[in-house]
Amino acid sequence: MPKNKTIIITGATGLIGRNLVATAPPGDIFQPSHIDLMDFKELPRADIIIHAAGYAQPSRFLADPVGTLKVNTAVTGHLLNHLNPGGSFLFCSSAEVYNGLMHPGKEEEIGTTTPQHIRACYIEGKRCGEAIVNAYRSKGIRAASARIAHTYGPGAQPGDTRAMSQFIDQALLTEKIELRDTGGVIRTFCYVSDTVNMLWDIVLRGTQNVYNVGGESDITIWGLAQMIADKTNSKLSAPFSDAVDTGAPFEILIDLTRIQDEFGKRNYIDLDKGLDYTINWHRSLIHGL
Repeated sequence: MPKNKTIIITGATGLIGRNLVATAPPGDIFQPSHIDLMDFKELPRADIIIHAAGYAQPSRFLADPVGTLKVNTAVTGHLLNHLNPGGSFLFCSSAEVYNGLMHPGKEEEIGTTTPQHIRACYIEGKRCGEAIVNAYRSKGIRAASARIAHTYGPGAQPGDTRAMSQFIDQALLTEKIELRDTGGVIRTFCYVSDTVNMLWDIVLRGTQNVYNVGGESDITIWGLAQMIADKTNSKLSAPFSDAVDTGAPFEILIDLTRIQDEFGKRNYIDLDKGLDYTINWHRSLIHGL
C-alpha cells in the first residue's frame, strides 16, 4: 500500500465505501459524503480516487433516474479531472451491465438491455461511466472500472432497502420475513471484505481497463431468506406468484477468470459465516436506534 497519498473515496457512507475507508492506506483521506458531488470547488486533487457513489439500491435509483445518470457520468468525468499526474482512478461499475445475458459475462461482453429499460438510468449510467474511464485511459491516465456483483456484510446504513438488509431487519424486528415475490431469482453474493480487497488490488496494481468483481455463493432469494429465517428463528412466507415486474434480471453471472489470473484465486468468506457477521451488524444497528 502506498503511504502519504491523498485519497478521495466517494460514497463513503455506503457499504462498499465505508469499508474502503476502513482499509485505506495511510494518507490524507477525503470522504466527500456530505457535499453535493456536482460542486467540485470543494474537492482537492488526489493521488487515488475511488468513485463508489452511485445509488446501488434499486429503490433509490428508480426514484431518481436523472440523479443516478449524473452521478455515474458527469461526476465521473469531473473526478477524473481531479486526479494528480501519475495517480490512479477506479470507477465502481456494476455487474448489472450484463443484464440480459444468459451465461457468465466476461469483461469484453455487455448485456442486451436498451435505454428504454425500466432500470436504464442505472445500467446505462454505469456503461457510460465505463466509457468515460476508457476515454481518459486512452490519454495515458491510469483508470479502470470494476463491475461489482452483489456485495453484503457489515457497513450497511439503517434503512438499507436491498433484499438481504430488509430480510434481516424484518427478522430481527418482527421474527417474520415476508417476500414480495416468489424469490425465484438467483444472485451471487460476495462478502464485503472480499470485494474491497479486490478493489484495492485493482486500483493499486491492476493492468486492465475493466474487471469483474464478485463471489461464488449462488443462491435464490428464497434460499437466502430461508437461511436468514433459520438463523434468527423467524417465519418465512411468500406470495404464490410474482405480481410486479421490476426489470431486475432473473440471474446475473460473472466470469472471474481475469481477476483471478492477475491477482490469484482467493478463499472467499462463505455465505453461512458472512450472514452471521451481517446479522450481528444489523442487530447492533437496531439496538443503537
